[in-house]
Amino acid sequence: MAPVFDYAPAPESRSIVDIASSYGLFIDGEFTEAADGKVFKTVSPSTEEVLSEVAEATEEDVDRAVKAARRAFEKWSALPGSERAKYLFRIARIIQERSRELAVLETLDNGKPIKETRDADLPLVVAHFFYYAGWADKLDHAGYGANPKPLGVAGQVIPWNFPLLMLAWKIAPALATGNTVVLKPAETTPLSALFFADICRQAGLPKGVVNILTGDGRAGAALIAHPDVNKVAFTGSTAVGKEIARTVAGTRKKVTLELGGKGANIVFDDAPIDQAVEGIVNGIFFNQGQVCCAGSRLLVQESVQDELLDSLKRRLSTLRLGDPLDKNTDIGAINSAEQLARITALADLGEAEGAERWSPACELPENGYWFAPTLFTNVTQAHTVARDEIFGPVLSVLTFRTPDEAVAKANNTPYGLSAGIWTEKGSRILAVANKLRAGVIWSNTFNKFDPTSPFGGYKESGFGREGGRHGLEAYLAPSSPEGTR
Repeated sequence: MAPVFDYAPAPESRSIVDIASSYGLFIDGEFTEAADGKVFKTVSPSTEEVLSEVAEATEEDVDRAVKAARRAFEKWSALPGSERAKYLFRIARIIQERSRELAVLETLDNGKPIKETRDADLPLVVAHFFYYAGWADKLDHAGYGANPKPLGVAGQVIPWNFPLLMLAWKIAPALATGNTVVLKPAETTPLSALFFADICRQAGLPKGVVNILTGDGRAGAALIAHPDVNKVAFTGSTAVGKEIARTVAGTRKKVTLELGGKGANIVFDDAPIDQAVEGIVNGIFFNQGQVCCAGSRLLVQESVQDELLDSLKRRLSTLRLGDPLDKNTDIGAINSAEQLARITALADLGEAEGAERWSPACELPENGYWFAPTLFTNVTQAHTVARDEIFGPVLSVLTFRTPDEAVAKANNTPYGLSAGIWTEKGSRILAVANKLRAGVIWSNTFNKFDPTSPFGGYKESGFGREGGRHGLEAYLAPSSPEGTR
C-alpha cells in the first residue's frame, strides 16, 4: 500500500493583528461612544472567545452619522473626480499593505479559512477600490448622461459572510461618484469595518465622508428609514429585503437589494467530471456555503449521476475541516450559533422528509460552531432542502434527462441570483444560459468574481446591479438635480 501523507498544521500567526478591547462608532472622522453607552461583544466563531466589545448604535447615533455625511457631501461631491480618485487609490494601496493583517482579522471574526480571506476576499477588496478609482474622473463616459450627479448620502447595510468585500462593493462606487456614506456592518462581524475606518483616517479621507455604525438590526432599520438618506444599498436575506422595500416605498430613495439565492449547478453528460466536481465543491463549500450565490442545488444528467457522485464523495472525503487560521483548512466555522441552529434544523428536516443524507468522516472541534459538509441525494423539488436557502455547507442533488427539464428545474425557485452550466458544447452553454432566470451564470466554473462584471439577481434575489460600470448607476442622480439637495 502506498504511504499516506498528511498535512502538518500550518497556522497563520495572530500576532499581526492588534484587536483593541473595545471600539466606538466612527462618526465624522472620530471614534465615539454610543449615545446610551451600550456595547455588545463580538466572538470568534471557531473558538467562541470574545474578541472585543463594540458600541451599539441607537437611532440618535444614526441621526448624528447621517448629519455628518450630509455636511461632508457638499465639499466631497464638489471635488473633481480626479481628486476623489486619489483617495480611492490611496485606500486601495493601504489595504494592500495591510492585507495580511486584515485577512487574519476577518478569519478570526468571521470563521472562514485564512486561505479564502487571504487569496480571495482581500485581493477582490483591493481590486474594487482600484477599479472604481479609475471611474471617478470618467463618469461622463459611463453611459449615464453628461455630467451625472451624485445622489447625496448613501445608507448601506452589509452581511456577515463577506464583511470587508461587501463593504468594498458598497463604499467604492459610492465614493467614486461623489456620495458620502453611512455603513452598518453585520452585528457578528463588525471588526473589519472598524479597521477600515482607521484606514480612511490613514488615507486622509475628509471627515464625515465615511461613517461606520455598529449595532443590531434596529440600527440598520433606523438608517434605512432616515429621511435624509438618498440611497439605500442592502445585501442580506430576502425577508429583510422585503421589509426594506416596504420601508422605502413612497419615498424618493434609490434602492439596490442583493438578497437570497438557491443557485442551480447543472452538469450535462458530456461535462469533464473532475473539473465539474471541483466547481461543485467550490460552488457550495466555499465559505462553508454561506454565500448568497452558492450552487446549493446540483442538477446532474441521469446517465452520469453515479460516476459524478462517486467522484464527488471521494473529493469531499479529502476536505480538511478545522482551525480557520491553518493555511491547510478547507472548511472553517459557521459564523454564529444562530446560523448553525438554522442549518442543523433544515438538514434534519431534509432527512425527515426522506432525502438521503451523507457526510464524509469528519471530526468536529469541541468549541465553536461547526457543521460537516453534507450531501443530500434522492431529492425532489418538493423537498425543503431543494427549495429553502440553507446558507450552509449542504448540497441537494437532483437529476434530469433533457436540457429542457434541467432549465425547468433550475428556474423552479423564487430566487434568481446564480447558476452554473457544465458541458463541452458551447452552443449548449449559450442555449441553456438564455433560458435561465439568474443574474449571474457561470460556464464550466463557479464563484468567479471580477470588479468589472456586474452582479445581481432576479425575482426574490433582489434588484439592481453592483460591480462594473452598471454599479455606478445606483449612485447617480437622474438629469434633474432635485435628488442632490
